[in-house]
Amino acid sequence: MSNEVLFFGGFLLFVVAMLAIDLGVFNKKDHAVSLKEAAIMSIVWVSFAIGFYFLLTREGHQLHGIETYAQLEAITREHLHNIKLIPGDFLTSLHIYRQNLALEFITGYLVEYALSVDNIFVMVLVFSAFGVEEKYYHRVLFWGIIGAVVMRFIFIFVGAALIAEFGWILYLFGAFLVYTGVMMFINRNTEEKIDPQNHKVVKFASRYFSIHPEFVGNKFFIKRDGKKMVTPLFIVLLIVEFTDLIFAVDSIPAIFAVTKDPYIVFFSNIFAILGLRSMFFLLVNIIHKFHYLKVGLAFLLVFIGLKMLAHDWLHAFGFTTMHSLIVILLILTISVVASLLFPKQLGHPEGEKHL
Repeated sequence: MSNEVLFFGGFLLFVVAMLAIDLGVFNKKDHAVSLKEAAIMSIVWVSFAIGFYFLLTREGHQLHGIETYAQLEAITREHLHNIKLIPGDFLTSLHIYRQNLALEFITGYLVEYALSVDNIFVMVLVFSAFGVEEKYYHRVLFWGIIGAVVMRFIFIFVGAALIAEFGWILYLFGAFLVYTGVMMFINRNTEEKIDPQNHKVVKFASRYFSIHPEFVGNKFFIKRDGKKMVTPLFIVLLIVEFTDLIFAVDSIPAIFAVTKDPYIVFFSNIFAILGLRSMFFLLVNIIHKFHYLKVGLAFLLVFIGLKMLAHDWLHAFGFTTMHSLIVILLILTISVVASLLFPKQLGHPEGEKHL
């Protein structure tokens, strides 16, 4: 059995085990997640991600079973790692490779985690529009994340195969991210609304399922008069999955701008996805305070898109993964600090423009 299968299989077992523990131990009963619980959950998931970063710094070469300098050189070339190996010095070159691999992981994780905040904005609107009780938020998000893991797996490895076969597709990804970032900036003040009756997912579900008109506790499916029906809570779950699908179209190409290794893209994506629930409960009541965050995310997408478009030039210029991480941290820090220093004023006169 190859190292890739063992490493990847071990990671998936870890994910399954953590989700099972989460559902079976910490959330046996439906309840509204408190700020304290959310903070603890967030610390746990972030700690796992940081722990995985340090694992890669020591054992990252095991991912592709690198045992010789020739293998190292081939993997570095295949995944376009922006590093300089030292011919004749395998151990030092391996150290450089592992450090860069870990840096790519943590940078991709930060990008995905940041972009997930925009996902939270939409989830808050969905739960509010459908009148979901807070004690059922966790159940919807839990099953939504399982679906997200499966979708991300498909998206990432199909994307990696396309990039390996058609290198020019990176430029399409870059142009798309620049466009998405510009549109996000232009529409930053547009008030998002969700119409439960006319939502595309609701119309789709109505066509193929029998829908019960009311919530039935935490149930997704019920039987009435021998007929199986879906509840509004299941419709909300479908919308959460659909929302993640839309956001994956932005976030996955964004991480491919950081690393071309599909395993690192997947690892960084999944760690961020696993931490999304706890971040949701942590930010749900204060997210409106970070009104400049959308501006920051818009600049983040534009930066990543431009980095993708100018990859070869930046590589020649000496622009490394560390430089990317610094720029990303600066963008996010400035947007958060600006939100806190310049709180949004309520009751703007009609037509008044503001960031």
